[in-house]
Amino acid sequence: MRILLTLYLLAAAPACADTIVAARTIRAQALITAQDIAIKDVDVVGAIADATAVIGQEARVALYPGRPIRPGDVGPPALVERNQIIVLIFDESGISIATEGRSLSRAGPGESVRAMNLASRITVSGRVMPDGRVRVTD
Repeated sequence: MRILLTLYLLAAAPACADTIVAARTIRAQALITAQDIAIKDVDVVGAIADATAVIGQEARVALYPGRPIRPGDVGPPALVERNQIIVLIFDESGISIATEGRSLSRAGPGESVRAMNLASRITVSGRVMPDGRVRVTD
């Protein structure tokens, strides 16, 4: 019975995992490098545990030293800046139209962005493609 109790207590012990924390203050919109992060030997629910998931990403919010980095705190670097002139792609029913637009916010690849079509002055929404163009969605 004593052996079963010991095995139960050992199995019930929480396992420690690595957690990625900021090594220094990282401002929002800054690219994160290996020198910006540190690894703590604690398990924080919802925090990132893999350094490769953070390095090269952009901070979406200010990150403070010693605090865990969560998935919502980082994202891909922005390809489109606010007020930048961009190419809008309208593609429907086999017809493709490209025109110029002005971005109304910043966004990275795969993210949604609102833009103003410069020819018609109409505001449209679309997704940023990996090359920086915006595919307009309905």
